[in-house]
Amino acid sequence: MKILVIDPLYDTEPDVEEAAAGAGVELVFRRSVKGTLPDPGDYAGVDAVLNCRSAHRLPAEIIARLDRCRCIAQGGVGYGHVDLRAAGERGIPVINTPDYGTTEVADHAVALALALLRGIQAYDRRLRRSNDSWDARLLKTVRRLGGVRVGLVGLGRIGTAAARRFDAFGMKVGYYDPHLPVGHQLSFGWERFDTLDGLLARSDLLSIHCLLNEETRHMIDARALALLPEGAVLVNTARGGIVDFAAVGDALRNGRLGAAGLDVFEEEPLDREDPLIKAWAAGEEWLDERLILTPHSAFYSTASILDIRRLSMTYLVDYLRSGRLRTCVNAQYLVNPR
Repeated sequence: MKILVIDPLYDTEPDVEEAAAGAGVELVFRRSVKGTLPDPGDYAGVDAVLNCRSAHRLPAEIIARLDRCRCIAQGGVGYGHVDLRAAGERGIPVINTPDYGTTEVADHAVALALALLRGIQAYDRRLRRSNDSWDARLLKTVRRLGGVRVGLVGLGRIGTAAARRFDAFGMKVGYYDPHLPVGHQLSFGWERFDTLDGLLARSDLLSIHCLLNEETRHMIDARALALLPEGAVLVNTARGGIVDFAAVGDALRNGRLGAAGLDVFEEEPLDREDPLIKAWAAGEEWLDERLILTPHSAFYSTASILDIRRLSMTYLVDYLRSGRLRTCVNAQYLVNPR
């Protein structure tokens, strides 16, 4: 059994991957360049693909090269960079790894929110410049956490974990997730909104926790941002394409959006020519308390990396050996699975 492992996450040796794969499995490790493998021949003749990072893309033309592939596993939760239909039509199930990094991403979302709501980074930046900023009252965006109305877009594993944390600070939790069953909100007492617009209109803090797909791409655009209460805070630890970054820049400049904490972007690494990123990188003072950027790192801890390496390989090999599909994300397209 031969598995192509693309962009592996080990530092020195693939000990975790080899242990999870077990005997009788040949692991072929390759690094991608600008979204694809340098040698197209590497895609042929493998029984499965473990795609460890979203930087490597699997569009239809690449999937067509997988002549013997029985399964594609995506390390991590998101799979917007994989052509699910193309894989399904070739009889290839696509699985993800949704049960790693849940607490890390939830913690990161809350950390970004708290840093902005309490002015942590802004105080640090200004104090670094001079003692003229010693007066705490200079920051006007700092808020009492209790009573802040937080709205979550998506209430899956990570969204629920984040909501529990926000709730513990006394924030008033609301959410929008049309994919949850009727009455789901009764299990925890948070306010459910039937429309995104309804959630936006009452959210002092908006935190994104949904998948990126055609339904959610640029869901948070200029129109959506205009529906938020003036001075609201936006946090995105999901996928960059859900939020229109240009619209965020405009909303920060015109004062409609109070602040933003972003861990994910449509272009990664950052587009250093973007006007907002230029202003942020230059340390322009108007952004001190209004913008925090982190490098798609919400998932990360030393423990979560070990989890994703072990779980993604375990689920893939389990399917190859026993046919057990734990997390299939393209079932609606799957024809005659191999």
